[in-house]
Amino acid sequence: MTTPVMRRPKAAEPRALAGTAIAATVGLVAAGWVVAITRMSGMDMGVATKLGSFPFFLSVWVPMMAAMMLPGLLPSAVRLAATWRRPFDVPSYIGSYLTVWALVGVVVYTLYRPHSPATAGAVAVAVGMYELTPLKRRFRHLCRARAASGWELGVCCVGSCIGLMVVMLALGAMSLTWMAAISAAVLIQKLVPPRAVIDIPLAAAMVALGLIELAR
Repeated sequence: MTTPVMRRPKAAEPRALAGTAIAATVGLVAAGWVVAITRMSGMDMGVATKLGSFPFFLSVWVPMMAAMMLPGLLPSAVRLAATWRRPFDVPSYIGSYLTVWALVGVVVYTLYRPHSPATAGAVAVAVGMYELTPLKRRFRHLCRARAASGWELGVCCVGSCIGLMVVMLALGAMSLTWMAAISAAVLIQKLVPPRAVIDIPLAAAMVALGLIELAR
């Protein structure tokens, strides 16, 4: 009896799988924005924003993370799809990555409280300083590098992006404006290597914003 041998993929198959990974990721990002916009409508109260019930918060947080974080994951998902390993590698990779951010959401819900502008300002100043530390650069490098799993990449990206996320939570946890601004900053930092011409102005802007909030 002849043992069946798995055929090697044709050249077109990795490209097709990469295209599918792109379409699926873009679809999740779009769906995340639609859900976030719908659920967050009328919720923004700045520093006084309340998160609502835990189920409601998770119904906002997970789509928000898909909208904000998956664009930067796209190159990794495409590389994984191109290797043509198992059919569920890419969904598992993305799912485990989002699970890491969902767990971060549990911590956020536990710790978050409505606060004063002074608290938001202090957070922004601290994050602006963190953006220029060797620890931030290290996590950022790891977040941009190839990772063996979505779990690993998720942990590295939390270390890289957590400061930016904390600023969003401090200034307007349910603000679509801050969500869009932080999404852009996260994407730039995931796709572009550390450069003083970009990183220093961003850090300085955070510190300046924090000082403005402290002066209120």
